Amino acid sequence: MTGVLSQFRNFGWLDAIDVLVVTVVFYQFYMLIKRTRAVQLVKGVLVLLVAYLLAKYFQLRTISYILDKLFQMFVFAIPVVFQPELRKFLEQLGRGRFLTRHPLTPGINSLEQVVEELVRCTQVLSKNRIGALIVIERKTGVQDFVETGIKIDGVVSSEFLVNIFIPNTPLHDGAVIIRSDRVAAAGCFLPLSENPNIQKDLGTRHRAALGLTEITDAMALVVSEETGAISVGIDGALTRFMDDKMLRELLLRELELNGTSSPTIPFWRW
Repeated sequence: MTGVLSQFRNFGWLDAIDVLVVTVVFYQFYMLIKRTRAVQLVKGVLVLLVAYLLAKYFQLRTISYILDKLFQMFVFAIPVVFQPELRKFLEQLGRGRFLTRHPLTPGINSLEQVVEELVRCTQVLSKNRIGALIVIERKTGVQDFVETGIKIDGVVSSEFLVNIFIPNTPLHDGAVIIRSDRVAAAGCFLPLSENPNIQKDLGTRHRAALGLTEITDAMALVVSEETGAISVGIDGALTRFMDDKMLRELLLRELELNGTSSPTIPFWRW
């Protein structure tokens, strides 16, 4: 105890600057990966680290040995896994934009209002046979895909979404990504599903919806340009031919279960 107190007494202003710089670096890196799938990987690494410390404490030799070998592998795997985030981090550093202000995440004031706007939008698009692909972000961030489109940050409204998907407009070809109660971006590119069992009559929009929902927990709403049918992709599965009542109930149930309507996010869900 005396040794710890003596170390605090020797804590000078240079040490304070050292701690501050390290904190800023970690904060900026965290903000880069905050809304990407890399956050889930960080959580997994932290869980393994806690398990390793507990195994060491309780002298569980076999578990400690296995986890120790895993961490040795992580030394080589982490630069590969976080390659996009590290590249973006270095690009910002090189451009002199290291100390960037990051916008706060807006919360949903009314989940029902957002759902109603989505239902109205899909009904209008369906009646007019206008193809559309709308992604709703949930716990797993999809910032990687937001970056592929045009950032908007607009309020979710039926008229706004319908206008985006009008044929021959600049943003109609691609996906709209909704985050909380905002339209984050439009014209986004999504990965196509590689599932060989997909029905042959499904087009690119449906395959993109399945592709994204296979690797994230996002929801994808698809309106077919050929038939006007409304489909919803969740967890790599597609529910087709939804009417307004079915769609409304599904959206409310899934978004409430995932806590999307909550205006505050606990630290363990960052």
